[in-house]
Amino acid sequence: MLRILCVALCSLLTGTRAEPGALLRLGVDILNQVQSAMDESHILEKLAAEAGKPQPGMKPIKGITNMKVKDVLLPVITLNFVPGVGISQCVSTGMTITGKSFMGGNMEIIIVLNITATNRLAQAQETGLPAFSSEGCEITLVSVKTNLPSNMLPKVVKKFLDSTLHKVLPSLLCPAIDTVLVYVNRKWDHLSDPMPVGQAGTVRYVLAASPTTTASYIEVDFSPVVQRPEGGAIKVAAESEEPPALPEGYAEGSSQLLLSAAFLTGQLALLQQSLDASVPERKVGELPPQTTETLAAFIPDVAEAYPKPKPLVTQMRINKPPKVTIKSGRSLLHLHGTLELFAAWGRGKPPTALFLLEAHFNLRIQYSVRGNRLQMATSLGRILSLSRGASSIGDFDEKALTGFITDYLQEAYIPVVNDVLEVGFPLPDVLAVNYNLAELDIVENALVLDLKLG
Repeated sequence: MLRILCVALCSLLTGTRAEPGALLRLGVDILNQVQSAMDESHILEKLAAEAGKPQPGMKPIKGITNMKVKDVLLPVITLNFVPGVGISQCVSTGMTITGKSFMGGNMEIIIVLNITATNRLAQAQETGLPAFSSEGCEITLVSVKTNLPSNMLPKVVKKFLDSTLHKVLPSLLCPAIDTVLVYVNRKWDHLSDPMPVGQAGTVRYVLAASPTTTASYIEVDFSPVVQRPEGGAIKVAAESEEPPALPEGYAEGSSQLLLSAAFLTGQLALLQQSLDASVPERKVGELPPQTTETLAAFIPDVAEAYPKPKPLVTQMRINKPPKVTIKSGRSLLHLHGTLELFAAWGRGKPPTALFLLEAHFNLRIQYSVRGNRLQMATSLGRILSLSRGASSIGDFDEKALTGFITDYLQEAYIPVVNDVLEVGFPLPDVLAVNYNLAELDIVENALVLDLKLG
């Protein structure tokens, strides 16, 4: 059976935004991967090889025997969105059909034609994954040339060609659409597979609703599942009543991926325990050796309690899930925790607790993409609050420690946070998109990746 290549990604049922997560907008630039599917699936090569083989259920064609197909032209595919329906597709190609004619001689029919079809995308009940299918395939002849003798009656030739081509072409060409769709569908196979966030847990991109189609793009709404290794799912809480939306202004036909601040917060919750840190070293970053003498410059009572300097041991414990906020063109990571300082005695003696501070501070986030994973790097924003808890050195003004704590966070703690964030966060495995080429934009309550095909 003759098989040709053509395919289109396509669309869908009507849906509404569900809980916060991720939103993918597929424009024509991504859908044009259909052309690469042609090349990768080698349909054109298979077309000519299979055309002359007997196919089950196909009756011999009267008037032509030993039929073969050759000189298949490289198809040109045109895709257009049909709002509320999907994508209309037109494949323009040509070929030469050869064989023995009813007159006994060799015959050639050179044809140029268009194959038109509509492709729809639905969620497969078995897997929950998108699955493409075609409908309404039609063949339209653009031109027909034949080497049949010119002295034959035109009506006889026309009747023969119409009868032959109308029997041959639909059964040979339309199944090729389904053949390529199978190939394209494989590119969705791993969409909802659990993807690791280091050893801390996994993220799965699950469809939240049926995709929708407009005159310019397809939207796929995800409700990602963030899960701990022991199986407990982390609830992704909405930042506001209105879900974040993609802004206007992107190039026509381009594609974007939106990641909500709430979703990023959910993923960072997996890393909460990893953000705890102990710093026992006397020297921290570019700071001088950290001892009780260093602390006494801010709290004089420390010098009385420890006339002989003792090394400081610092412990940071994050006691609330990290939270990402994205507003006004910048993104912040908010951390709430306790900062406890100890005096180290050495010689196997346990350190003595000096005091504990409750701290709320934020870090500026710089986003990038590497290895198709979202990367975050942070720098210190500011300390929002400090309050004193238990203290073995009496009362003191914790605000006097703001400079000391700022230096500690900048030199000792921020490097710990950035090391933890090196793990990166997985992005949806959609049609083999290369996220490394994306340009990143910060919008209200979300991060947007403007996708590039390169």
